[in-house]
Amino acid sequence: MSDLDAVKTRILAEIEGASDLAALDDIRVAALGKKGEVSLMMRGLGKMSPDEKKVMGPALNGLKNDLNAAVETRKATLENEALDAALASETMDMSLPVGTASGTLHPVQQVMEEMAVIFSDMGFSVAEGPDIEDDFHNFTALNFPPGHPARDMHDTFFMVPDEDGEKKVLRTHTSPVQIRTMIKEKPPIRIIAPGRTYRCDSDQTHTPMFHQVEGLVIDKGIHMGHLKGVLMDFVSAFFETDVDVQFRPHHFPFTEPSAEMDVRYERDGAAIKIGQGESWMEILGCGMVHPNVLRACGLDPEEYQGFAFGMGVDRLAMLKYGMPDLRDMFAADTRWLGHYGFDPLVQANLATGLS
Repeated sequence: MSDLDAVKTRILAEIEGASDLAALDDIRVAALGKKGEVSLMMRGLGKMSPDEKKVMGPALNGLKNDLNAAVETRKATLENEALDAALASETMDMSLPVGTASGTLHPVQQVMEEMAVIFSDMGFSVAEGPDIEDDFHNFTALNFPPGHPARDMHDTFFMVPDEDGEKKVLRTHTSPVQIRTMIKEKPPIRIIAPGRTYRCDSDQTHTPMFHQVEGLVIDKGIHMGHLKGVLMDFVSAFFETDVDVQFRPHHFPFTEPSAEMDVRYERDGAAIKIGQGESWMEILGCGMVHPNVLRACGLDPEEYQGFAFGMGVDRLAMLKYGMPDLRDMFAADTRWLGHYGFDPLVQANLATGLS
């Protein structure tokens, strides 16, 4: 028993003298680990007589419990000392702003995602194509005759002729994506084509580069009623309110009959409120796909019909979110984006609201 008292006194002194948590753990392992001093002593109980076990058993268990308690006490003391030292050495400037600035989603991208959500719910898929197009996909296949104003350099960005003398163009619309899809895929076709487009124009509501979303449906038995139903459902979902619309006859080379769709609105000071008032505003063009376009893509207009529509993403963003000048969207001003931008982690969906 005197040996146990000596072991206890020595190990308790080592525990009390441990300068940090690592040193304390080394002492604990040396005394109470699987091969520790006290653990080896407890294994020796099996070789003792019954009378010796009655004495040494409780004594060794008591020693083990006392050492464990001393280790926990010293550990708590060392942790408190470390915390006090950290508090004394570390400082915090309470005048600094909380958190860090995070990026925002550009309104154009937000509106594109909102459109994709709405049309995907109607069964449309997203199709894409190149920004640099050839004459066939951008003009000829879309029934633009030679001499059409869109083929003039004052309206279109033409590239330097290549070695074959062909002048590529920066696409003036995303309609070439429709052409590529009709040539590549067999009906039924139901797509939207979002992307950048380019025209020689720049003012408060026009920029040389802007964004469009066009739609195309090709199938058997398609008629104007299908077109009107899709677009009426779209504008109500996009503006998140009931919207009155009207369709006016118009002319586009690639559709026949063609129409422009207007929405009812009113002005309240500088604000425009869509869906109320007595005035009408044109927001998109549409129509039944021209038979010449179907033929150019290898489709028989006697068997297949379809409709197409196109709208400016930037302009719809201005109308929905109250941005007065289109040019601000491309000014690279982070203050503007901080005001009009959207949380990139909150995705548009029809269940909780697009915006």
